[in-house]
Amino acid sequence: MSELLILYLQNNQLSGEIPSSIGNCSKLQELFLNVNHIQGTLPETLNNLHDIVYLGFANNDLRGTIPLGSGSCKNLFLLDLSYNLFSGGIPSSLGNCSGLTEFSAVSSGLTGSIPSSIGLLRKLSLLWLPVNHLSGKIPPEIGNCKSLTQLHLYSNQLEGEIPSELGELSELQDLELFSNHLTGEIPLSVWKIQSLEYILVYNNSLSGELPLEMTELNHLKNISLFNNHFSGVIPQTLGIRSRLLQLDFTDNKFTGNIPPNLCSGKKLTLLNLGLNQLQGSIPPDVGRCTTLKRLILKENNFTGPLPDFEYNPNLTFMDISGNNINGSIPPSLGNCSNVTDLILSNNNLEGHIPPELGHLANLKTLHLAHNHLEGPLPHELSKCTKMDSFDVGSNFLNGPFPPSLRSWMVLTTLILRENRFHGGIPDFLSEFNKLSELQLGGNMLGGKIPGSLGVLQNLRYGLNLSANGLIGEIPPEMGKLSNLLTLDLSGNNLTGSIRVLADLSSLLKVNVSYNSFDGPVPKMLMKLLNSDPSSFLGNPGLCVSCLSSNRSDCNQSSHLKLCDDRLTNQKGLSKVQVAMIALGSSIFFVLLLLGVVYMCVCGRKPKQGVQISDKEGTSSLLNKVMEATANLSDRFIIGKGAHGVVYKASVDPGQVFAVKKLAFSGNKGKSKSMVREIQTAGKIRHRNLVKLEDFWLRKDFGLILYTYMPNGSLHEVLHEKRPPPSLEWNVRYKIAIGIAHGLAYLHYDCDPPIVHRDIKPKNILIDSDMEPHIADFGIAKLLDQSSVSASSMSVRGTVGYIAPENAYSTANNRESDVYSYGVVLLELITRKKAVDPSFMEGVDVVVWVRALWDGTKDVHKIADSSLAGQFLDSNVLEQATKVLLVALKCTEKDPRVRPTMRDVIKLLEDANPRTRSKKLPSSSFLIRS
Repeated sequence: MSELLILYLQNNQLSGEIPSSIGNCSKLQELFLNVNHIQGTLPETLNNLHDIVYLGFANNDLRGTIPLGSGSCKNLFLLDLSYNLFSGGIPSSLGNCSGLTEFSAVSSGLTGSIPSSIGLLRKLSLLWLPVNHLSGKIPPEIGNCKSLTQLHLYSNQLEGEIPSELGELSELQDLELFSNHLTGEIPLSVWKIQSLEYILVYNNSLSGELPLEMTELNHLKNISLFNNHFSGVIPQTLGIRSRLLQLDFTDNKFTGNIPPNLCSGKKLTLLNLGLNQLQGSIPPDVGRCTTLKRLILKENNFTGPLPDFEYNPNLTFMDISGNNINGSIPPSLGNCSNVTDLILSNNNLEGHIPPELGHLANLKTLHLAHNHLEGPLPHELSKCTKMDSFDVGSNFLNGPFPPSLRSWMVLTTLILRENRFHGGIPDFLSEFNKLSELQLGGNMLGGKIPGSLGVLQNLRYGLNLSANGLIGEIPPEMGKLSNLLTLDLSGNNLTGSIRVLADLSSLLKVNVSYNSFDGPVPKMLMKLLNSDPSSFLGNPGLCVSCLSSNRSDCNQSSHLKLCDDRLTNQKGLSKVQVAMIALGSSIFFVLLLLGVVYMCVCGRKPKQGVQISDKEGTSSLLNKVMEATANLSDRFIIGKGAHGVVYKASVDPGQVFAVKKLAFSGNKGKSKSMVREIQTAGKIRHRNLVKLEDFWLRKDFGLILYTYMPNGSLHEVLHEKRPPPSLEWNVRYKIAIGIAHGLAYLHYDCDPPIVHRDIKPKNILIDSDMEPHIADFGIAKLLDQSSVSASSMSVRGTVGYIAPENAYSTANNRESDVYSYGVVLLELITRKKAVDPSFMEGVDVVVWVRALWDGTKDVHKIADSSLAGQFLDSNVLEQATKVLLVALKCTEKDPRVRPTMRDVIKLLEDANPRTRSKKLPSSSFLIRS
């Protein structure tokens, strides 16, 4: 064995420990044990291998400390310890390995600080130590490693300032320090390293201004500084001599102008300067950059006109909203033939919408709201047949809605409000059968409401026809809008009864104020009348009928007169009959008064819950709920979250509810959150979605009543119950596919789709049969989203579950839910939290699992250790591996390559051959109420 020179056993399914006798192979030069199942520790006898050149132990289960360096290791050229489970830090003795050229310990569990002895490795060209628990400061001695070309220290817990000595690394090409706790400025010496190609320092607390010296970095390809505190002016000569591909300065404090020649190299693919304080005009060369794919300049202080755009087949996304851009929309934008999203809202744009935008055959989103645009809508837009969302609200546009635009057959959102459109509400709007939101308020349309609107069965988020000078009655066909959640008919000249609205049981908000409606308010609308009385004002003929409503409704509705029910129903009675009825009523009132006195003097002790209920006119069910929880006493609390407090209410034997309370006082956001949750949960029925039993809205708080889930949330089942409950693989699979069915229903069977926006284990409740139920729709994408404030729309979910593309965008799509679902799948498999305490700073379960999988392709190293026994069954192991692959597909960074939830269901069912002939119910399975 002493003559053995090379031992190459990579990827051989080896297990057990490395024997200490390996040190007897004194002539050994290359030892490769990568990608196995080797456990235990590295033997000290490795230091006896004086001729060793290559040591590879990556992707194993090695633990303990790293003993290398205490012997003669001057010939060691490469050392790879990545993807193991070491404890302790990097030994200072490693500095004795003076010939070391590559040292890699990615995601190896390392702790402690980086030893200064690293500086003794003068030949080191590659130092990879990311995704560990390394802390302390970056040692300045690294500057002695003059041959270093790649320095990866990202996703650790490093702090302090970047040492200026790094500027002595004259051959450095790749500097990646992102996701640490670094502070201070990037040293000027670093900006002078001419070989730099990548500077990735995002997600730190770095500050300072960018020096002119950075403009001399001719090889620079990617500079990502986002989510720091950089300030000052971006050097105006940046980009002239560089080869920049990506520049991302989002969410800093930069001021001044965009460099005029930033895109002169015509290689730039990403330019993201959003969320800064930049000003001035957008340079012309931005429009001439034909390689640009994404242009994001939103929420700055830019002025001046938009630049002209050359033919650019690569540009797909442009967001310049929230600035002070003036002038007209350049017709040259029509040259960007592959643009799918064009967002220019909240600027000072004027003039006409150019007909050249009709050349954008792939356009799906066109948002031009809150500008000063005028004139008619160009009929050329009819060529944009993929149009999904069209928002030109709050402009000065006029004319009728062009009949040619009926080609928008996939349109889901049409917002024309606050303009000067006229010519009546066109009948052909009924052809937009996918329309979920129609906002026409604040125009001069006139005429009657066409009955054809009643065929828009997918109208859900809102129908606004207010302030349009409309006349006539509400057509009976409007009663067919069975999914409509909000309706605004205010400020018109409408007449007749509002009885037709009684058929719209889905309504959560209605405004019929300031018309000429008469007759009684339908019983179904009384709850809405009591929660928002102002929505019924200005209709002298409206009244409340006490024959069709309970007495508490009549008492609360003092702002509307009482209907004369007796005279209405006794028309034609003689004076004697009327007098007898009046006398009988008086006698009844006296008897009722005597009864009340008797109860007060001799009756039972009043219960506080009943008093509250009587005061607020609530139902008998709420009375029972208040009694069962001792008026929402703290001892009945079973959960608290960002959107409310949850109580357990055992009303009757076998009848248990969960009661969610949201306090509104001083917080309009919670009120909106509750409305969204009711809008989502109130109508949908699916076995994997929580069932809303009832709700009550009050001035300062609201209550939502759900079916109680005895096993709590998935988060509790996975992470909080002590001792941890046994969770067999078949149960985890059942939960996984149940959640997938619930999400698929929201995404596709609620056409237009509902995006949950906060999928996580805390929002998944588990019933007694371990069936999952998606809950908490507090930030679901519902209602009139265009009216939601920027601050409220910034809520995108929970850290650890937010899709990467939503770090800088508030547009949550189905792909965002798919990503969050993938994170939940990983939690089910690993039983680790999304941001687990065992992970180093900046690492979540997605990064951790992907790193282990890429290195080992072994589900044993990733899955919850309690599943090891079940994995002896090859079928279970195969299924778990396939489910893991589904999770990795769902959590891809690029949302375009993620599967849909329908695809996920098929992949999960295909992962279990034994259930293919006996599949779970499809995502479209509804529980009929």
